[in-house]
Amino acid sequence: MTKLRSSLLAVLGLAALALPVASASAQTSAWPSRTVRFVIPLGPGSGVDITARLIGDKLSAKWGQPVVIENKPGGDAIVAINTVIGAADDHILLFAPASTFTAHPLLHEKLPYKPDDMVPIARVTNTLIALGVPAELGVSTVKELAAKIKAQPGKLNYASVTGANDLLFAAFLKTENLDMAKVPYKNPVEAINDLAENRIQSFVGAYAIMRPRVQAGKVKVIALTNAEPADSLKGIPTATQAGFKSLQLDGLVGLLGPKGMPLSVRQKIAADIKAVVTDPEINAKLDATGHVVNPGTPDEFAAALKDQSEKVADIGKVLGIKAAQ
Repeated sequence: MTKLRSSLLAVLGLAALALPVASASAQTSAWPSRTVRFVIPLGPGSGVDITARLIGDKLSAKWGQPVVIENKPGGDAIVAINTVIGAADDHILLFAPASTFTAHPLLHEKLPYKPDDMVPIARVTNTLIALGVPAELGVSTVKELAAKIKAQPGKLNYASVTGANDLLFAAFLKTENLDMAKVPYKNPVEAINDLAENRIQSFVGAYAIMRPRVQAGKVKVIALTNAEPADSLKGIPTATQAGFKSLQLDGLVGLLGPKGMPLSVRQKIAADIKAVVTDPEINAKLDATGHVVNPGTPDEFAAALKDQSEKVADIGKVLGIKAAQ
């Protein structure tokens, strides 16, 4: 097993159990005893932000305590992660796309936090991750996009905000021997605005943030990176269906907490989230905004994270990137 995979398995809570965060939270019935904070590594309007806000009110009613959504963008998600780890509080949790942190061992020479500082709580959704292009670019398929990039080497621009998605597109470019310039963005919404105006020519990210521009006829989605096609987006193929398996990665979203958080509490939270996201009203809203409801237990989330970590490790091999020591 590579050092990347070993590190990530620990991040996902598969390492040895640590001491409880606080004795008061050892009793499942006592949780939550006060306000719960969902810390998000992306800004308002991002896919995960939309999801968190949709379910936050329902969870607040179920728990009898406020659920506050706290956006902490920047720093390659490390600002948000350090907020949760530093608090060491089982009422302050990371609500995040896995892609924001599974790539950290490839992006940082030294991991900025200890591998076992977080444990999985619940799988929530699979965000639909789309490859979008400006409508005026005049391409309708990944094959047509690849041909246009090849015809103008180094002259077209791309962007992606979360780490693994960024590496995914870079690996696609390398696999297909394509040359594009990367434009960095802190906020994915800003990238979508530039995509709509053809200042960048490709973006890989949550369909939820592209949707308004798609409906306005300014952005065209030509493929999904998800392994399975989406019922809500009929007619849009997966990248694999389009013949480009190098662009396959699921948009896994879930909740993580500080090390030592009791399993019984994590299981309770996962069960409550499942009850909320499978409610027909919430389910329909999530579906409409580009999310596939896919709730899971702490163990199921850990297994899904492990699977994504291994795929990210393979992406690293394609790009020739060594994992952090």
